Amino acid sequence: MSALALRTLAKTLRPSEVSSLRTFHWSARRNKHFLNANEATFEEAITNKDNVVLVDFYADWCGPCKMLSPILEKLTTDPSIKSGSGLPLDLVTVDTDTETALALKYKIRSLPTVIAFKDGQPISQFMGAVPEAHVRNFLTAL
Repeated sequence: MSALALRTLAKTLRPSEVSSLRTFHWSARRNKHFLNANEATFEEAITNKDNVVLVDFYADWCGPCKMLSPILEKLTTDPSIKSGSGLPLDLVTVDTDTETALALKYKIRSLPTVIAFKDGQPISQFMGAVPEAHVRNFLTAL
């Protein structure tokens, strides 16, 4: 029930009934995941001005990609983990086998490759399956 609906309802109730109404507050989740993004979704996601966007270029057959992906998902879903600039993190995954144009555009030569974007521009990247501590250090440097 919205706050406006609760206020309207409260006007029709006696004072003793109003105190028993419960209100809930929530905020929208700030971090977004765009899994298996196509080119249009990719372009929309990287232009988010409120977040740093991590793009994970991967392939289903890539063993190291399967090791890195859970680390990226874990860190980008944790609201306490932010970039070094204090911005929240979004995650975009791009399958290089289906989105070859994006792989060529960003010169992906090794899998996995993670590129961080801010305001639509690449700001940093790393390649290979690295341990969680390395990914955390990478995020701190953004």
